[in-house]
Amino acid sequence: MVFRESFEVPIALKRSRIFENSVSIASQLCHLLTFGLELPRKQFETAMLILSVDVDVGARELGILNEGKNDAYVHKYLSEAQIGEIEEHALPLFVDAFSEFEVPATFAVRGQLAALDNGFLDLLLTSPVKHDIGAHGYSHKNFKHLKREEAEEELALTAAGFKKLGVTPKSFVFPRNGVRHLDVLESFGYKCYRERGTLRSDGMFIEKKGSLYNVQPSLYLSPSVSPFILEKILNVAVNKKVPLHLWFHMWNFGTTRKQIEDYVENIFSPFLEHARKKEKAGLLTFETMLSAANKAEYVLPEIL
Repeated sequence: MVFRESFEVPIALKRSRIFENSVSIASQLCHLLTFGLELPRKQFETAMLILSVDVDVGARELGILNEGKNDAYVHKYLSEAQIGEIEEHALPLFVDAFSEFEVPATFAVRGQLAALDNGFLDLLLTSPVKHDIGAHGYSHKNFKHLKREEAEEELALTAAGFKKLGVTPKSFVFPRNGVRHLDVLESFGYKCYRERGTLRSDGMFIEKKGSLYNVQPSLYLSPSVSPFILEKILNVAVNKKVPLHLWFHMWNFGTTRKQIEDYVENIFSPFLEHARKKEKAGLLTFETMLSAANKAEYVLPEIL
């Protein structure tokens, strides 16, 4: 499939991005200040860098098959097919960057994608770096709006789809960050999830809830992320020996291949290079949500 270098971006989306970008720098500075002042909940042997990527669609084909019925679940302004197209062609750029710096990540993939033969999951499964393929619901429905039976159906369909690929997801990212039905997650054998992140709740910690581990988000990577502030936040995590969990969507950074390439080249890769130096110095380890939860298993008490 030929990647179209652009499609018409709604004016409302452009205005929304301008507002979000103006807020983002202030948010990043606030995170840096807060993380610098906070006492660690629990220190580990070294800091951890955890990266999780939300795959909301994964392929233009999926959006077409759904006939727009899931558009509202995925994005406020772009169709599911448009988001899928962006993600489908952004994935190799991020996988290459992860491979170059030998950084594993958690890719939270919606279950519907497992039924398509479009090579998306193959790229993750054959990567020289072993990534954690987690789940992001089956059809990207907000779990806060689902009854228990509906949540069970979403997870059952997801499990069946991934089983055909020989994958058993253990990490879960709630669509639209709508955290609910943790007991259902437990019953399906998941080990960890990502709690909803806000300016007030973002943190550098992992906590146990029942038999699950919440790998708390630290910072959402926006298009206007400052490389300087990002490196400073990582340095705080290194000094305090705590987890830094960054998360993002691959469609965050533009609607064209050129825009995403510029982000990877000018911001993402330099940050990974900085982190790699810390890792080589023995001050940091690269973790997925699952591997971070496995480490936390031996040091965290259960929170009832």
